[in-house]
Amino acid sequence: MNELMSGKGQVGGPFTLFDQTGKKRSLAEFKGKVVLIYFGYMFCPDICPIDLSNLAGLLKRLGKDSAQVQTIFITLDPARDTPELMGKYVQHFDKRILGLRGTEQQTKQVATQYKTFYEKVSLNGNQYVIDHTAFIYILNRAGKYLAFFPPGTSPERMEVMVREALAHDE
Repeated sequence: MNELMSGKGQVGGPFTLFDQTGKKRSLAEFKGKVVLIYFGYMFCPDICPIDLSNLAGLLKRLGKDSAQVQTIFITLDPARDTPELMGKYVQHFDKRILGLRGTEQQTKQVATQYKTFYEKVSLNGNQYVIDHTAFIYILNRAGKYLAFFPPGTSPERMEVMVREALAHDE
Protein backbone atom coordinates (compact mmCIF):
# COMPACT_ATOMS: atom_id res chain seq x y z
CA MET A 1 0.00 0.00 0.00
CA ASN A 2 2.88 2.38 0.74
CA GLU A 3 4.11 2.00 -2.84
CA LEU A 4 0.68 2.90 -4.20
CA MET A 5 0.20 5.91 -1.93
CA SER A 6 3.70 7.35 -2.28
CA GLY A 7 4.25 6.60 -5.96
CA LYS A 8 7.63 5.18 -4.94
CA GLY A 9 8.60 1.64 -5.78
CA GLN A 10 7.50 -0.45 -8.71
CA VAL A 11 3.76 -0.35 -9.39
CA GLY A 12 2.46 -1.69 -12.67
CA GLY A 13 4.39 -2.82 -15.66
CA PRO A 14 3.91 -4.39 -19.06
CA PHE A 15 1.37 -7.13 -19.64
CA THR A 16 -0.31 -9.02 -22.44
CA LEU A 17 -3.82 -10.41 -22.01
CA PHE A 18 -6.73 -11.26 -24.30
CA ASP A 19 -9.68 -9.00 -25.10
CA GLN A 20 -13.29 -10.05 -25.44
CA THR A 21 -12.72 -11.07 -29.08
CA GLY A 22 -9.74 -13.28 -28.22
CA LYS A 23 -7.19 -10.81 -29.59
CA LYS A 24 -3.89 -10.42 -27.72
CA ARG A 25 -3.62 -6.92 -26.25
CA SER A 26 -0.64 -5.41 -24.50
CA LEU A 27 -0.17 -2.28 -22.44
CA ALA A 28 2.46 -1.11 -24.96
CA GLU A 29 -0.15 -0.58 -27.68
CA PHE A 30 -1.69 2.25 -25.65
CA LYS A 31 1.50 4.29 -25.41
CA GLY A 32 0.62 7.93 -25.98
CA LYS A 33 -2.70 7.59 -24.16
CA VAL A 34 -3.53 8.00 -20.50
CA VAL A 35 -4.59 4.53 -19.32
CA LEU A 36 -7.06 3.74 -16.56
CA ILE A 37 -7.00 0.14 -15.29
CA TYR A 38 -9.65 -1.43 -13.10
CA PHE A 39 -9.51 -4.97 -11.70
CA GLY A 40 -12.83 -6.59 -10.89
CA TYR A 41 -15.24 -9.28 -11.95
CA MET A 42 -18.62 -9.49 -13.62
CA PHE A 43 -20.47 -11.14 -10.75
CA CYS A 44 -19.36 -8.46 -8.28
CA PRO A 45 -22.54 -7.42 -6.48
CA ASP A 46 -21.74 -3.81 -5.72
CA ILE A 47 -18.53 -1.83 -6.16
CA CYS A 48 -17.47 -3.04 -9.64
CA PRO A 49 -20.67 -1.85 -11.36
CA ILE A 50 -20.46 1.47 -9.53
CA ASP A 51 -16.82 2.05 -10.50
CA LEU A 52 -17.40 1.00 -14.12
CA SER A 53 -20.39 3.38 -14.27
CA ASN A 54 -18.17 6.14 -12.90
CA LEU A 55 -15.52 5.37 -15.54
CA ALA A 56 -18.20 5.54 -18.24
CA GLY A 57 -19.29 8.89 -16.77
CA LEU A 58 -15.70 10.10 -16.90
CA LEU A 59 -15.40 9.20 -20.59
CA LYS A 60 -18.59 11.14 -21.31
CA ARG A 61 -17.32 14.16 -19.36
CA LEU A 62 -14.04 14.12 -21.31
CA GLY A 63 -15.88 14.49 -24.60
CA LYS A 64 -13.49 14.48 -27.57
CA ASP A 65 -10.52 14.19 -25.16
CA SER A 66 -11.68 10.65 -24.32
CA ALA A 67 -9.93 9.56 -27.55
CA GLN A 68 -6.65 10.14 -25.67
CA VAL A 69 -7.69 7.81 -22.83
CA GLN A 70 -7.90 4.02 -22.74
CA THR A 71 -10.00 2.45 -20.00
CA ILE A 72 -9.30 -1.22 -19.26
CA PHE A 73 -11.27 -3.68 -17.14
CA ILE A 74 -9.20 -6.75 -16.15
CA THR A 75 -11.20 -9.63 -14.77
CA LEU A 76 -10.08 -11.33 -11.58
CA ASP A 77 -12.42 -14.23 -12.37
CA PRO A 78 -11.39 -15.70 -15.73
CA ALA A 79 -13.15 -18.98 -14.89
CA ARG A 80 -16.61 -17.36 -15.01
CA ASP A 81 -15.94 -14.20 -17.03
CA THR A 82 -15.79 -15.73 -20.49
CA PRO A 83 -14.78 -13.52 -23.41
CA GLU A 84 -18.32 -13.39 -24.80
CA LEU A 85 -19.91 -12.48 -21.45
CA MET A 86 -17.20 -9.98 -20.62
CA GLY A 87 -17.60 -8.25 -23.98
CA LYS A 88 -21.30 -7.69 -23.33
CA TYR A 89 -20.60 -6.64 -19.74
CA VAL A 90 -18.10 -3.86 -20.47
CA GLN A 91 -20.09 -2.63 -23.49
CA HIS A 92 -23.09 -2.22 -21.18
CA PHE A 93 -21.17 0.56 -19.40
CA ASP A 94 -19.38 2.12 -22.39
CA LYS A 95 -18.18 0.76 -25.73
CA ARG A 96 -14.78 2.39 -25.16
CA ILE A 97 -14.01 0.21 -22.12
CA LEU A 98 -11.77 -2.69 -23.08
CA GLY A 99 -12.29 -5.98 -21.24
CA LEU A 100 -9.20 -8.13 -20.73
CA ARG A 101 -8.68 -11.58 -19.30
CA GLY A 102 -5.93 -14.11 -18.92
CA THR A 103 -5.33 -17.48 -17.35
CA GLU A 104 -5.44 -17.76 -13.56
CA GLN A 105 -1.62 -17.47 -13.55
CA GLN A 106 -1.53 -14.46 -15.90
CA THR A 107 -4.25 -12.76 -13.84
CA LYS A 108 -2.29 -13.29 -10.62
CA GLN A 109 0.89 -11.93 -12.24
CA VAL A 110 -0.74 -8.73 -13.53
CA ALA A 111 -2.70 -8.17 -10.30
CA THR A 112 0.50 -8.57 -8.28
CA GLN A 113 2.33 -6.06 -10.51
CA TYR A 114 -0.41 -3.53 -9.72
CA LYS A 115 -0.51 -4.37 -6.00
CA THR A 116 -4.09 -5.62 -6.35
CA PHE A 117 -5.17 -8.03 -3.65
CA TYR A 118 -7.87 -10.59 -4.41
CA GLU A 119 -9.07 -13.92 -3.12
CA LYS A 120 -11.93 -16.28 -3.82
CA VAL A 121 -14.35 -16.61 -0.89
CA SER A 122 -16.64 -19.64 -0.92
CA LEU A 123 -20.34 -19.24 -0.27
CA ASN A 124 -23.03 -21.92 -0.28
CA GLY A 125 -22.26 -24.95 -2.41
CA ASN A 126 -19.98 -24.13 -5.33
CA GLN A 127 -20.84 -20.41 -5.32
CA TYR A 128 -18.19 -17.81 -4.55
CA VAL A 129 -17.41 -14.12 -4.53
CA ILE A 130 -14.03 -12.46 -4.91
CA ASP A 131 -12.81 -10.05 -2.29
CA HIS A 132 -10.55 -7.58 -4.06
CA THR A 133 -8.87 -4.21 -4.02
CA ALA A 134 -11.12 -1.88 -5.99
CA PHE A 135 -8.77 0.83 -7.18
CA ILE A 136 -8.69 2.53 -10.55
CA TYR A 137 -5.05 2.92 -11.56
CA ILE A 138 -4.01 5.86 -13.70
CA LEU A 139 -0.98 5.54 -15.96
CA ASN A 140 0.65 8.37 -17.87
CA ARG A 141 1.14 8.43 -21.63
CA ALA A 142 4.37 6.43 -21.26
CA GLY A 143 2.55 3.68 -19.32
CA LYS A 144 4.03 4.60 -15.94
CA TYR A 145 1.93 4.51 -12.77
CA LEU A 146 0.80 7.94 -11.55
CA ALA A 147 -1.81 7.34 -8.86
CA PHE A 148 -5.01 5.50 -8.02
CA PHE A 149 -8.61 6.46 -7.43
CA PRO A 150 -10.26 4.78 -4.43
CA PRO A 151 -13.57 2.92 -4.82
CA GLY A 152 -16.53 5.16 -5.57
CA THR A 153 -14.50 8.11 -6.92
CA SER A 154 -16.85 10.36 -8.86
CA PRO A 155 -16.39 11.05 -12.58
CA GLU A 156 -15.93 14.74 -11.71
CA ARG A 157 -13.01 14.00 -9.37
CA MET A 158 -11.38 11.60 -11.82
CA GLU A 159 -11.71 14.18 -14.59
CA VAL A 160 -9.46 16.64 -12.72
CA MET A 161 -6.54 14.19 -12.50
CA VAL A 162 -7.06 12.71 -15.96
CA ARG A 163 -7.04 16.17 -17.57
CA GLU A 164 -3.86 16.92 -15.63
CA ALA A 165 -2.28 13.73 -16.99
CA LEU A 166 -3.45 14.57 -20.52
CA ALA A 167 -1.75 17.96 -20.28
CA HIS A 168 1.67 16.29 -19.80
CA ASP A 169 3.63 14.31 -22.36
CA GLU A 170 4.80 11.80 -19.71
